[in-house]
Amino acid sequence: MSKLIAWKGKPHRKPLILNGARQVGKTWLLREFGRTQFKNVAYVNLDDNKRMREQFELGYDILRIISAIQFEAGEVVSENGTLIILDEIQECPKALTCLKYFCENAPQYAVAAAGSLLGITVHEGTGYPVGKVETLDLYPLHFREFLVATGNRALCDLVDSGDTALINSFSSKLIPLLRQYYYVGGMPEAVNLFLERGLLEDVRDVQKEILRGYERDISKHLGRTETEYALAAWRSIPFHLGRENKKFVFSRIAEGARAANYRSGITWLTQAGIATLVRRISKPGIPLAPYADDTAFKLFLVDVGLLGAMAQLDKETVIGGGEIFEEFKGALTEQYVCQQLISDCGLVPYYWSAENSSGEIDFLAQAASSVFAIEVKAEENLRSKSLRAFKDSHPTIKSVRFSLSGYREQDWMRNVPLYAMSNVGLWG
Repeated sequence: MSKLIAWKGKPHRKPLILNGARQVGKTWLLREFGRTQFKNVAYVNLDDNKRMREQFELGYDILRIISAIQFEAGEVVSENGTLIILDEIQECPKALTCLKYFCENAPQYAVAAAGSLLGITVHEGTGYPVGKVETLDLYPLHFREFLVATGNRALCDLVDSGDTALINSFSSKLIPLLRQYYYVGGMPEAVNLFLERGLLEDVRDVQKEILRGYERDISKHLGRTETEYALAAWRSIPFHLGRENKKFVFSRIAEGARAANYRSGITWLTQAGIATLVRRISKPGIPLAPYADDTAFKLFLVDVGLLGAMAQLDKETVIGGGEIFEEFKGALTEQYVCQQLISDCGLVPYYWSAENSSGEIDFLAQAASSVFAIEVKAEENLRSKSLRAFKDSHPTIKSVRFSLSGYREQDWMRNVPLYAMSNVGLWG
């Protein structure tokens, strides 16, 4: 919300696109932004909207389009006083292109579009308005937002404070909440349902319906063959993450599977925002991106709660653990760390593995001028042979381990509690 308010106040404001997977709260956020920061809201949903599609197909006469928006929304549109919301903009490619003309010819109008990345960047005969729009990405609630939502703002503030002694002292409160988050995740509808009665079992049906909706979207936007490949890759994610070596291997999807068949499907999953591709890097140089290998990667979901639902984990397993859960516990924890790195820390995650597969670093991330090698531990097991060897080979990098153990500093590494990993200042 604070970023939206800052966007509103810019002197040379461009139209805004709010990106994100379906069901992460884009529509609610824009409507609430309009309700609290503008005189009125002109909301138009472009999904299966023939009337408005025809208006955009006629061309980019902004005054005519504004008149059409007024009729569709039933609201008078005023300069600077009205927030125009174009929802599901990926369903009307010409509307996407039209944002360029709002930018060039009518910047006095506040226009915000919501898109779920479902093919939003590729449309024949239209162009993405590069340089003519501002974009923001919306993700599921990260753990600190979950703390606030569940009435634990003081604990969120404690994590933000960086007071390591106090953070360690309150681990007995933070760890159970983290395990709750592993199960509930951050999809707003699931969190809301959990808050109504405080019962974990309430959320699984919501999560499963969201997953079914994602699969329907895949079938809706891709051809039959592409759909089969995309669904196969999508459904294999829990299997891949449940293995000790979490690298995505096409032959694990089906015998004789070829990378060429699945590439476009995986690209679509990541563009849709429902999967996150974490690429392998060859060396921890600055910047990290040029050292990334597009042929070797891990694939995560958008939300830890959805991963648990896909894997059919019950609440007792996630909250209580147990020997049978040991291997997949690591999958949930890495999923959690991956999405926290992106949504709360604002970083791009990578990973590293040796050519002979004798060692692996779970994640690498660049923050300012530092590269961090990150090891993830699901519990309090603090053996870090791979991380130590990597640090010895690359002494300029900073090494950090996320675990359920308390904060501690060693001469070559820092251990940061999983529930406090959002505070990058603790990393070193």
